[in-house]
Amino acid sequence: MAQIIRDRVFGSFGGSRRHNRVPIPIPQPEPEPEPERVVMPVYPVEDLPNPFGDLGPHLSDSDLRETVYEILVGACRSSGPKPLTYTPQSEKITDRNSQSSSSSSSLSSLQRSLTSSAKKALGLQQTASSKRLGGSSKRSGSTDTRIRRALLRVAAGQLGRKIESMVLPLELLQHFRSLDFANQQEYEAWQRRNLKVLEVGLLVYPHMPSDRKDTAPQQLRKIIRGALEKPMETGKNTETMQVLRSLVMSLACRSFDGTVSDTCHWADGFPLNLRLYQKLLESCFDLNEETSIIEELDEVLEVMKKTWVVLGINQILHNLCFAWVLFHRYVTTGQVDNDLLFAANNLLAEVQQDANATKDPSYLKIVSSTLNTILGWTERRLLAYRDVFNAGNIESMQNIVSLGVLSAKVLVEDISHEYRRKRKEVDVARDRVDTYIRSSIRTAFAQKLEKVGSNKRLSKSQNNRIPTLSVLATEVSELAFSEKDIFGPVLKRWHPFATGVAMATLHSCYGDKLKQFVDGISELTPDTVQVLKAADKLEKDIVQIAVEDSVDSEDGGKSIIQEMPPYEAEAVMAELAKAWIRTRLDRLKEWVDRNLQQEVWNPQANKERFAPSAIEVLRIVDETLEAFFMLPIPMHPGLIPELKTGLDRCLQYYVSKAKTGCGTRITFIPTLPALTRCSAGSKFHGVFKKKERSHINQRRKSQVGSTNGDGSFGIPQLCVRINTLQHIRMELGVFEKRIVAHLGNLESTQKGDFANGMGKMFELSAPACFEGIQQLCEATAYKVVFHELSHVLWDGLYNVDAPSCRIEPFLQELEQFLEIISSTVHNRVRTRLITDVMKASFDGFLLVLLAGGPSRSFTLRDSNIIEEDFKFLTDLFWSNGDGLPADLIAKLSTTVKDILPLYRTETDSLIEKFKRTTLENYGSSAKSHLPLPPTSDEWNSNDPNTLLRVLCHRNDETAAKFLKKTYNLPKKL
Repeated sequence: MAQIIRDRVFGSFGGSRRHNRVPIPIPQPEPEPEPERVVMPVYPVEDLPNPFGDLGPHLSDSDLRETVYEILVGACRSSGPKPLTYTPQSEKITDRNSQSSSSSSSLSSLQRSLTSSAKKALGLQQTASSKRLGGSSKRSGSTDTRIRRALLRVAAGQLGRKIESMVLPLELLQHFRSLDFANQQEYEAWQRRNLKVLEVGLLVYPHMPSDRKDTAPQQLRKIIRGALEKPMETGKNTETMQVLRSLVMSLACRSFDGTVSDTCHWADGFPLNLRLYQKLLESCFDLNEETSIIEELDEVLEVMKKTWVVLGINQILHNLCFAWVLFHRYVTTGQVDNDLLFAANNLLAEVQQDANATKDPSYLKIVSSTLNTILGWTERRLLAYRDVFNAGNIESMQNIVSLGVLSAKVLVEDISHEYRRKRKEVDVARDRVDTYIRSSIRTAFAQKLEKVGSNKRLSKSQNNRIPTLSVLATEVSELAFSEKDIFGPVLKRWHPFATGVAMATLHSCYGDKLKQFVDGISELTPDTVQVLKAADKLEKDIVQIAVEDSVDSEDGGKSIIQEMPPYEAEAVMAELAKAWIRTRLDRLKEWVDRNLQQEVWNPQANKERFAPSAIEVLRIVDETLEAFFMLPIPMHPGLIPELKTGLDRCLQYYVSKAKTGCGTRITFIPTLPALTRCSAGSKFHGVFKKKERSHINQRRKSQVGSTNGDGSFGIPQLCVRINTLQHIRMELGVFEKRIVAHLGNLESTQKGDFANGMGKMFELSAPACFEGIQQLCEATAYKVVFHELSHVLWDGLYNVDAPSCRIEPFLQELEQFLEIISSTVHNRVRTRLITDVMKASFDGFLLVLLAGGPSRSFTLRDSNIIEEDFKFLTDLFWSNGDGLPADLIAKLSTTVKDILPLYRTETDSLIEKFKRTTLENYGSSAKSHLPLPPTSDEWNSNDPNTLLRVLCHRNDETAAKFLKKTYNLPKKL
């Protein structure tokens, strides 16, 4: 198995190495230098965030290394051909000799592997790693002896016990004594580490989440916390140890089906298991040669596999973890050995197959995190690859592109649910490389541009008047040829038009600068001509390279050429006309900004009652159109779309600013109070009611025309805004007719051009006016009802006592606002605004009834009052036939009329209806306990929330008891 993995991962590296040698090179004495060999430069050493997760302050790298080494030793000693057994002292020497003499003894072989490889890399031997641990060879030897002695002690009690059936830190804690360590400090540090391992493995990152009802986790955490502060007695028969063992085993032996598992789960939770296994895999590297694989690779991989049952590792997790370890080693050792990238690529190919065949969300999450980290690192180099690679290190670029592309393919094709659902035909490799090319070319172009700009500043003192864009064209041409010769051949493996894409990007970058230059000129000059000639030569070079690169493609390079619109300079006259249009539009927008800031929306400003600023805006638009058609140019039809689009956007901008800050319907609707209940006899005493009524009456003074601060947002001012948008909307039709009339005077050929490309005029500002009027009408209506009349509606209607707090005060003040609206708003939108006021009034009436808070309660007798008040409200808008149409009022009052009968329905019937509708909405789950229904988007008599609110405001003992028993609702907020 190990050889298969080795062949798949490390391959033959192009056949240059012998099959039985370690694929990553091992330093040889006096190697012969290779002539003309280009060595990849050594990059600054960097590190990457661990994709498997951060264990935080719980466990250090040293803790992980020591823990996984103990697991490794335990796994080897309990999984060989001979089970772990207790050997009497008299038989130990004989047994040890027989093991060492047998070449087939797995245990002896594994021990040699541990000594020569894993133990070194895990930092437990006196080598270079001893600097990290501050240890010694004596310490290492005692560590091995101590671990094996403890395992033998475990075996003495339970013969043949497998590693997966024990919690190793628990066993070691029980069988180690302070006498097994050099000093008390070392023992206490060892004890703290194993306790932290138990905490992380069973509490922080458990294999199976604990049940909230289970008290074992809290008890275990308390014991561990105490032991971390003060060392605990870990003897086999101590009370503390027995409690610890009971708690640990109860957590470790849980299973998802509720049975007691034979396997202990204490180190196989994500990401603890992956972090441990990562430390184990790092033992594959030679400690003295960080980029070389150890000679004992095959043997060590077999050793590591014995830990899988403890760590919850399988082949697919091994592939992923090993790929990360190889890639991480390449990055942290200065990116000097491409063989590491080659091996990581091979393992990622395995990961791709695993991800495609595996649906486990936990695994896919780890894959996503790992590959995103790898992809992020590769893309930081590939998105500006010209800054990183050159002809001397182009080989490493190929490996890095392969790594990035493969990571992206797995993330998109095998993990992305969106991709799987839609099953789009997406070439991930081509898309990624396309992004790398375009990003790198743009970066290189920006650098060339900066270089040319610096040279230009230098040349000014030398009277060198070569235009900047002429010099830039020469630099870009050199960049194009180097892209063709160096990078294109490498990237063509993933993108058939790699060089063509680079050329198209260069063409676009230079074209943007050329356009800026042309936009800035006011007349043709020698410099202008020179720039245009240089641009023409550059364009020919770029197009030629792109055509040669795609000559063998199916479309002959047409798709790439289509990305490169020609640099042909348009007629100077047309350019001047476009500049003129832009200047006029910019001035118009500036004027709009300046004048709207000063606009007060005064209804007395003119008899039409719309804003003076709108008159000025429309006048400027009219003057601009007249001046445009007077320009001595022959291409009015070709330019009118640009002009009318600009004017359209300016008018749309004015409309947007005119309604900014006015709010919407939601702005003015009050926050609904929490549900409460009331009971019979909860009415306030008469004296208090009289005092409350007096207080309310004081607030019922007329507030018609009040503005609440900013005078530009009062009701009359909002009406002016509505009139203004209506006026603009009407004038747009006048402008359309005027444009068509001007174009009708042109020659027949120009008319034809116009007819082919004109399209619909003012397609932005016309809908903006309609939507703005709609928003302002609704905002005005709801502001009147919920803001201006809040004191007589929200604070007054039915407050404290329904019979004495009726709707008349609200109707009186509402009528005054309706008079203001009728005398101010344009007749074409007046009905719409009054209709919105009616809708807002109906909404406010229902909010008072259904969400008026604990101060509002109703008896069955109050239903007549409520229905009569609502009739008064509808009569106000009908106004004896002079107001809104009766059918419109009937249509908009449907909801209220649907709900009002609930207020004359007996309480028991209401409760039964509430239960029935709740069951219908929530099914059988509501039989045992009625859920509290959420607030409805719309009220109706069959909605559980609506019914519940009627009950909440029902002044009835039965309703109060039901609400108390079912939902324990309070009587007050």
